[in-house]
Amino acid sequence: MSMKHYKKVLTIAGSDSGGGAGIQADIKTISACGCYAMSAITAITAQNTVEVSEIHNVPADMVAAQIAAVLEDIGADAVKLGMLPTEASVVAIAGLLKKYEVTNVVLDPVMVSTSGSRLIDEPAAEAIRTHLFPLATVVTPNIPETEYLTELKIVSEADFADAAVAMSQQRVRAVLFKAGHLDGKMLTDYLFDSEKLIRSYRYDRINTLNTHGTGCSLSSAIASYLALEYPLAEAVQLAENYLHKAILNGCEYRLGHGHGPVHHFYKWWAE
Repeated sequence: MSMKHYKKVLTIAGSDSGGGAGIQADIKTISACGCYAMSAITAITAQNTVEVSEIHNVPADMVAAQIAAVLEDIGADAVKLGMLPTEASVVAIAGLLKKYEVTNVVLDPVMVSTSGSRLIDEPAAEAIRTHLFPLATVVTPNIPETEYLTELKIVSEADFADAAVAMSQQRVRAVLFKAGHLDGKMLTDYLFDSEKLIRSYRYDRINTLNTHGTGCSLSSAIASYLALEYPLAEAVQLAENYLHKAILNGCEYRLGHGHGPVHHFYKWWAE
């Protein structure tokens, strides 16, 4: 009897006790997009829809042990990278991605909060630039992260072209700029390959508080569709479609007192 095989995605990120972002959102998204989800936890956070109250970084050797255990036995068709809080963890992760020759790597550079607060220290950020940017299939920064990484002010969509040049100079192969922090009734994300615009993705803005974990979910969806062997531009298109529908279907729900999650399983849950 011929056995079937899952398409497998490993997420390497922080844990969100509230379930809306981080590892929890990643696992939900990967599963919803038709892949088998595996995880390596880099940090444990105490958080809900209102705030992150505590963060405990997992030691780098334990992060590495989780990744090695998965890749040695199960392997991965794609890897999603999220919150990477320490330089030591970043260096260890990069070494393992090279050792196991992982080819589809989606890097969501969780460096700056929506309010502009730094989430990781400068040595960790510099290690991500040095060791992980060259390994990433695509990097998916939001506008605060783009401004931090490029030292440019992003005030309109026209600024993404200059940002793409700046990212390319940091050995980023492809970058998806997310426009959610800009004003307007429409949102357009832009995918650049080096300095060349490949495709834009345009959607109506949805009026909702339930946007917690959108960046995590989008990057995990991209990793899933890369694992399913879609070309990058099409994988991003499918991921954008998935996230837009997850936001749309989650906007009528109320969970907690702050920014709630998207509806990851809108396709399967009965109303």
